[in-house]
Amino acid sequence: MYSGTEVSSETMGLLPTPSGYRMLIALPVVNEKTAGGIFLPGDVRKREETASVMGLVLKMGPDCYLDPDRFPNGKYCQEGDWVLIRSYVGTRFKLKDNPQEYRIINDDVVEGVIPDPSKLERAF
Repeated sequence: MYSGTEVSSETMGLLPTPSGYRMLIALPVVNEKTAGGIFLPGDVRKREETASVMGLVLKMGPDCYLDPDRFPNGKYCQEGDWVLIRSYVGTRFKLKDNPQEYRIINDDVVEGVIPDPSKLERAF
């Protein structure tokens, strides 16, 4: 249902830099049709995009995972990792004329690192 997330260097230059303990993630793009060939209406794709439970870590704020009391074992993830997050978490936004959705999330909402995002989908 999802396809990968590729962000050009030009687009990266337009994205905000997260502050403090926040991180910028890109959500996967929802495909127009399922693996079985069924076309998904726009409202279904929009709902699935909004409720996404994974994202690609693009940038990390300067204070991510630095608190040894909260993160005694170090970082949960790093830039370039696909991570598991809760649906609807973070501040959602898009760049004008670009369908890709991005979120700014807190470092402590990462629930896990995903080794292969193509094998994961949100349960209904």
